[in-house]
Amino acid sequence: MSRPVTPCVVRLLALVILLGAAGCGRSDSAAALGTPQPDTKASPAAAETPVPAALSSEDRSAQPRIVFLGDSLTAGLGIGREQAVPALIQQKVREEGYAYEVINAGNSGDTSDGGLSRLDWSLSGNVAVLVIELGANDGLRGLPPERTRRNLESIITTAKQRGITVLLTGMEAPPNYGPAYTAEFRKTFPDVAASQHVALMPFFLEGVAGISSLNQADGVHPTPEGARIVADNVWRYLKPLLKKTQS
Repeated sequence: MSRPVTPCVVRLLALVILLGAAGCGRSDSAAALGTPQPDTKASPAAAETPVPAALSSEDRSAQPRIVFLGDSLTAGLGIGREQAVPALIQQKVREEGYAYEVINAGNSGDTSDGGLSRLDWSLSGNVAVLVIELGANDGLRGLPPERTRRNLESIITTAKQRGITVLLTGMEAPPNYGPAYTAEFRKTFPDVAASQHVALMPFFLEGVAGISSLNQADGVHPTPEGARIVADNVWRYLKPLLKKTQS
């Protein structure tokens, strides 16, 4: 079922349009959410949170992983990875007694194409849960929703074939492509989650989008306080997917 666009989402999308307009005359990537990083073969870094002294490097490497595959909203553009959502989730994981290592596989400027292209190394190691935060740049560039759908389905299929639990997060498209495109794009995420039988967080920026005090000067990327709200929201959907190891 399609969700109505709330006023805060409308404000966010208006700001996204401004970012896109500012990028006129530049490449698509320059107008995207965040400046794209070079395509690297390096492994994604673990979320930058302190490791308890009692936890050895061997123990960490043996821990199951929660991987956040996303764009600049995951990477922590403007605030740093130590304040980004994956790092905040790592703190919650430890505080509540779960034994998972959280990996920030966010890459600024990525579309769902980019996320799919680097999926293999993002899923390296003992990955138990994959959180997919992709699509904002697809909508900003007006990419066909069917293309986004295929990419998300490919990512989810690959993860499920490896026995990985998936949480898909939804995103909105700017309204300047017309109501038909916006509605089709919005519908992509619940449709994919339903067809692939995976958990869905309807909107990644719920409670933060369009609120100036919770966003940086660009009006799109959350401040540290905004990221904490996003992390709290993500945790409500993610926690039921986690398992505590028996002592």
